[in-house]
Amino acid sequence: MSARCCAGQLACCCGNAGCSYCCGPKVRQSRSTRFMYALYFILVVIICCIMMSNTVANEMREHIPYFEDICKGIKAGDTCEKLVGYSAVYRVCFGMACFFFIFCLLTLNINNSKSCRAYIHNGFWFFKLLLLGAMCSGAFFIPDQETFLNAWRYVGAVGGFLFIVIQLLLLVEFAHKWNKNWTAGTATNKLWYASLSLVTLIAYSITTGGLIWMAVFYTQKDGCMENKILLGVNGGLCLLMSVVSISPSVRDRQPHSGILQSGLISCYVTYLTFSALSSKPAEVVLDEHGKNVTICVPNFGQDLYRDKTLVAGLGTAILCVCILYSCLTSTTRSSSDALQGRYTAPELEVARCCFCFGSGGEDAEEKRNMKEGPRVIYDEKKSTVYSYAYFHFMFFLASLYVMMTVTNWFNYESANIETFFSGSWSIFWVKMASCWICVLLYLGSSIQL
Repeated sequence: MSARCCAGQLACCCGNAGCSYCCGPKVRQSRSTRFMYALYFILVVIICCIMMSNTVANEMREHIPYFEDICKGIKAGDTCEKLVGYSAVYRVCFGMACFFFIFCLLTLNINNSKSCRAYIHNGFWFFKLLLLGAMCSGAFFIPDQETFLNAWRYVGAVGGFLFIVIQLLLLVEFAHKWNKNWTAGTATNKLWYASLSLVTLIAYSITTGGLIWMAVFYTQKDGCMENKILLGVNGGLCLLMSVVSISPSVRDRQPHSGILQSGLISCYVTYLTFSALSSKPAEVVLDEHGKNVTICVPNFGQDLYRDKTLVAGLGTAILCVCILYSCLTSTTRSSSDALQGRYTAPELEVARCCFCFGSGGEDAEEKRNMKEGPRVIYDEKKSTVYSYAYFHFMFFLASLYVMMTVTNWFNYESANIETFFSGSWSIFWVKMASCWICVLLYLGSSIQL
C-alpha cells in the first residue's frame, strides 16, 4: 500500500495523474486540482506577506549569521533591501499573475479532461512549481525597474478592482438565486414562506443593529461629520433598495422579487461600511487638557493593534481565506453561467436549504467509483465541472488584488503587513467604492432582470 501510494504521488508530481492528498481519503480530481493551485497561491501570498513584514526582516537580520555578507553575495543590497518592500511584492506577484494568465490562455475551450491541455492542467505539479518559482524569480531581472513598477501598479489597480467587481456581481446574483429558489418551494410547501420571512428578518435586524452600533461608536455629538454623512448615505441606500425590490414596476418584471435580496445586500453594505470605517485613519484632536485624543473610533480592540506579530499573522490568514473563498466559489459552473446571464428556468427550480452547493446528484458510475474505485475519482470524463480558463483568470485577478492589498493600494511606500488593520485612506475609499458599486449592481439587476 505504501509503495503504491508513493508511486501515485510520483505520477501526480511528474505526470498527468490527479493528486490524492498524500494517500488520504478519496477525492475528486476536479477538487484536488483546485486544491493544488490554491496551495501554490497561498505559498506565494505568504512570501509576499513576509516581504512586507518589518518584524521578519529584523529577526532575520539579528539571527542569521553573516546576513549582510549573504545579501551582498546575491547582489540584493547591503541588507537585502531589494528582496523586501512593495517593489519585491510587485515583482513576485507579476510572476504569479503571468503564471495564471498563461494557463488561462492554455486552457481556453476545454470541455473534458481527456485532452492534452487538460492533462497539463490536472497534473505535472512539480514542474508547475518550478515554473512558478522561475517566473517569480525572473521578475527581479526585468530591466528598467522603475518604469516597470510604475506601469505594473496601474495594471494591478485595474485588475484588483475588477476582481472586487466580479465578487460583488456574484454576490448580487447569489441573493437573486436564493430568493428565486426558496420562492419556488412555496408552490408545494408553505413552510418556505416561513423560511423566507425568518432569513429576511435576520438580515434586516443585522443591518439595522449594525448601523445603530456604528452610529454609537463611530460618531460623537461634536465632530465625526464624515462618519455621520457616510452612515446616513449608506442607510438611505439600504432603504432605497428595499423600496425598489417591492415596487410595482419591478414586481411586474420579476414576480419572484422580494425583500430577501435587498435584505442580504443591505447586510453586506453594512459590513462594508463597518470595514471602511475601521480602515479609516484615526482622527486626533486636543482635549481641554492639551492632550492628544483619538475620536470617531471605538476604544476597545487597541491591544490587538499593539501586538504586531499577532496582527501580521492574523492579517495574512484573513487575506488568504477571503481571497481563496472568493476564487473557489466564483469558479463553479453555476457562477460562470451567472456571469454570462444564463439561469435555470423558474419552473425547473427545486427548493433546497443548501441550494448553492448544487443538487448533489451523482450517476451510477460515480457512486460506484466512490465505493470501489481508485483514491482519485475522475469526475470529468464526460464534461468539466468548472471552466478551466475562467478558474485561472480569477486567480490572475486575485494575484493583482493581493499585490494591491498587501502594499496598501496607493500608499505603497509606507506599507507593511504590521499595519494591515491600521487606517489608510486608500483602503477606506476602495471599500466605500465597493459598497456603492454593490448597490448599483443590485439596482441595475433588479430593473433589468
